[in-house]
Amino acid sequence: YLGLVALGIGVGTYGTLIGAGGGFVLMPVLLLLYPDQNADLLTSISLAVVFFNAVSGSEAYAQMKRIDYRSGLLFSAATIPGAVLGALNTAYVPRRLFDLIFGVLLVAAAVFLSVRPREGGSSCKPSNPSRHCVARRLVDVHGTEYEYSFNYLLGMAISVVVGYVSSFLGIGGGIIHVPALSYFLGFPVHIATATSHFILAIMALTGTVVHIATGTFAHGVHRTIALAIGVLLGAQ
Repeated sequence: YLGLVALGIGVGTYGTLIGAGGGFVLMPVLLLLYPDQNADLLTSISLAVVFFNAVSGSEAYAQMKRIDYRSGLLFSAATIPGAVLGALNTAYVPRRLFDLIFGVLLVAAAVFLSVRPREGGSSCKPSNPSRHCVARRLVDVHGTEYEYSFNYLLGMAISVVVGYVSSFLGIGGGIIHVPALSYFLGFPVHIATATSHFILAIMALTGTVVHIATGTFAHGVHRTIALAIGVLLGAQ
């Protein structure tokens, strides 16, 4: 349990730093530590830990005034159907197949982040108005001003996919959502990181509740508590 607390501190620190929730770090470690456990049990542990990490990180980001709450609530609502379906589907995938799917998608995400063009951002510009575009202006606690615009329908569509994939794999989804917010929607990276954490809290809670309802989570409570203690410290 002390080892899990230490692991939680590392996951919380790194996950919050990049806004990914840490599930993409925690889940591979759980797969290696517990090779005989079912994938749905491990994903339930990971999602619960991501929830605690995201809540702690969101509290810190809220004090920095970098969370776009209106966009976060909109995208969170879009993640919920996918998160429910993903949590339910994990139980039907054999462990060996799950490991393969997890590895392939994680490598694919790494490749995208490494080779994507530097250009990107929202197509919503003042010179290209659209009824589906919304503008935001935030000023953080340091007085830094952020102005950006994005297509909210595209953001919701991305969030549905992120909700399913993150809940299915138990990774929280920040490793997908942060690049999506910054690259496809044009969010400033600091706002994308903070807002992603806020979305993660709601999305991970949804997946965890599904696992509690199905009875899967009951077998991972003690490990979750140890990891949660660590991430609550590390996220700050």
